[in-house]
Amino acid sequence: MIKRINIKLTKLLKYYSLINYNLIYDNKPINRFKNNNFSMTNKNNKDQLLKKLKVSISNIKNCELKKNANNLVFSDGNSRSKIMIIGEGPGANEDKEGLPFVGRAGQLLDKMLLSINLNRKNVYITNVVNFRPPENRKPSEDEVARYLPYLVKHIEIISPKILLLLGSTALNALVGNEEVISKARGKWINKKIGKCSTFVIASFHPAFLMRQPEQKKMAWIDLKMIRKKIKELKIKIEK
Repeated sequence: MIKRINIKLTKLLKYYSLINYNLIYDNKPINRFKNNNFSMTNKNNKDQLLKKLKVSISNIKNCELKKNANNLVFSDGNSRSKIMIIGEGPGANEDKEGLPFVGRAGQLLDKMLLSINLNRKNVYITNVVNFRPPENRKPSEDEVARYLPYLVKHIEIISPKILLLLGSTALNALVGNEEVISKARGKWINKKIGKCSTFVIASFHPAFLMRQPEQKKMAWIDLKMIRKKIKELKIKIEK
């Protein structure tokens, strides 16, 4: 009897190998066969969607920001992360390297993340606008409105559980809150952005903290709130 079952099992495994269906066998009483392709397929699909979005942004027409910039600054970090960070726009260093937060403000952001045991390998980072505003000025309302549909799509693709908005530009663009960042920071908002429902919190932009270092203590309170929320939501930190 046992021999007959083993023969049938061998034939079954051979059949699945022929149709290229990757199976993992374990000894649990339920779900004895698990499809290992699912998460990889999702990741590949997400990467394809991000690639298409990047192409769409690079092909944007009649954009003064694009005309005056050297590089498209799309994103950095881990696309599988459930923690997404959105800043204002690229600066000179970001424009040169094509990555967000690589200048002095980026170095401070790295230290802020490290203080709650995070780094660029387990968060995902982008900006409201993807091309550098001339002379590092704040993006205009029209420029923000132009890039907002791309940003919403970006958020939908990443589908974060926690969304950290750095500075008033990101806050006003996505939450519509006209409060100054000093009053709006440090508050959780359960918000739906496009098709993505997420917990949103705003905090000071690292560039502002460099100008006003006395506000770092308030940013530290915000960071501790994020650390607590990660535990509450049982978010797995991607490596």
